[in-house]
Amino acid sequence: MMRRAVDGTVAAAGLALAAVPLAISMAAIRATSRGPVLYRQTRIGRKGRPFCLYKLRTMRITTSASGPQVTTAADGRISRVGRVLRQAKLDELPQLWNVLCGDMGIIGPRPEVPRFVARYTDAERAILEAQPGLASLAQLVYPHEGDLLRDQVDPEEAYVRYLLPAKLAVDLEYERTRTWRSDARLIVEMILMIVGLRLRVDRAIRVPSVDPAPNER
Repeated sequence: MMRRAVDGTVAAAGLALAAVPLAISMAAIRATSRGPVLYRQTRIGRKGRPFCLYKLRTMRITTSASGPQVTTAADGRISRVGRVLRQAKLDELPQLWNVLCGDMGIIGPRPEVPRFVARYTDAERAILEAQPGLASLAQLVYPHEGDLLRDQVDPEEAYVRYLLPAKLAVDLEYERTRTWRSDARLIVEMILMIVGLRLRVDRAIRVPSVDPAPNER
């Protein structure tokens, strides 16, 4: 209950402080590409409950209705403005509304899309007992997902098969030992990472090249 109150207070204050950066970012998106300024996507929250997650749109609108649900560093769908927003994490600001609504917390495992959650093992599904959040330890341990998936023929399959289980293991361990002190440290580390400073060394992980999933061939 206390954590929810803190999350709501921080989200409300964050939205007020982010009003100007959000307005500027939205104007830049509107001026440089057609389509809505907000990107909406169904994610899976606590207890497996789906909710609509909000981000600033960073990709161009295409005629194709399909596409991978992971983004690599070389993804041609990302717009010029979108690349700047992603680098500065400004595209994540609308999720403060998700926090305010109670769908997410400030700290917690990042919520995934239904098709990825459907592939969780029984042990990995324990992560659904935690409130998803804006920031998680896995983001600090594996901050360069796009680079790891850059050369994959099927980046989505590589993500689900190799990177996602590694991230889930990190976040499950964090939730088992989570304290107010660890949350405060994580927030500080996230801020430092955004401005280009790191307090930890990236955890090594190799993502082998994988062929497209059988139903995508």
